[in-house]
Amino acid sequence: MKQWNITVTGKVQGVHFRAATKAVADQLGVKGYVVNQEDGSVFIEAVGDSFGLESIKEWCWEGPDAAAVENVQVLEVAPKNYHNFEVLKKQR
Repeated sequence: MKQWNITVTGKVQGVHFRAATKAVADQLGVKGYVVNQEDGSVFIEAVGDSFGLESIKEWCWEGPDAAAVENVQVLEVAPKNYHNFEVLKKQR
């Protein structure tokens, strides 16, 4: 298992990005969380296999219909142990 910390910028808040990300992560078996950032971006901690992480990264470039994604940054870090994928209101 690997962990990617993903930051998505553009018009990504107020467009159901977090809820849609959870649905995609659940389908892919990816664990972790998604949260809105104060700067208007969305931050995702995603733990999964290579296929799941690549798939969620590709999805982040699209986002839900109302989103306008400008950039997706990925940083690989040491994996944490998550039991599911959550939508958070505030960063941990």
